[in-house]
Formats: sequence, structure tokens, C-alpha cells
Amino acid sequence: MVILTDAAVSTLEQVLAKSGGAAAGLRIAVTDGGCAGMKYQMGLEAAAGDDDAVLSFGPVTIFVDSGSQPYLDGVVVDFVEGIEGSGFKFDNPNATSSCGCGKSFSAGGPGGSCSTASSGCGPSPSSTTH
Repeated sequence: MVILTDAAVSTLEQVLAKSGGAAAGLRIAVTDGGCAGMKYQMGLEAAAGDDDAVLSFGPVTIFVDSGSQPYLDGVVVDFVEGIEGSGFKFDNPNATSSCGCGKSFSAGGPGGSCSTASSGCGPSPSSTTH
């Protein structure tokens, strides 16, 4: 399933602590959208859903709904900081193509073209952070 790097765990631990106990964990999901067809979503959750896989990484709990699980199998989530900003980076072995900005992907067949007008992707084709 999903793998978190030490940097992602550390960052998420801080985010969850700032929620003051209101969040039990972080939901990672895949939804339709983006210029390549599918996009990642992340958000704090108060509790797991009935069909969620619940993953523990020390103090961090991740929830993944059953519909997203096949697309997130083997995904490595990292937190990176650089000159262009900081954010979460997804390394998805299931992606057959991705948008140049890394915010959307396709898991079967060719992906769409990433343009600023249609998707809000940034100008850097190598950027993969959120």
C-alpha cells in the first residue's frame, strides 16, 4: 500500500499535532481530474471510514478508501523542500503517464497534456510537489 518517508512522517506528525486532536489521521485519495485524468487528494480526517485501509507510521495514521487503494499500491509519499517551495511528492509505480507538474497521473493509456490554462499546472515540467 502507501509508504511514507521519514520526512513525510515528521511533517505529518507536526500537522496532526497542530489539529489539537481534532484529526485522527490523514486521508490520501485518488479522484478523477487533473490534466492526466486522475489526481491526488490529501486531507485531515476525524475518523476512518467503513471501507478504509488504516495504515500506521509511528504517530501518523493514514486512511485510504477502497476505491483509491489500487491506484496507491506501492506509492511512496515524500515531503520535499526546495527553492521552488515545499510539498508532498508522490512516486507512483502504477502511473503510466503523468502531468508535467506531477499533480495528476494516468494509470492506463496516455495522459493528457499539461497546460496552465486547463489545469493550473506550473511552468516547470520537472516539478512533482504539492
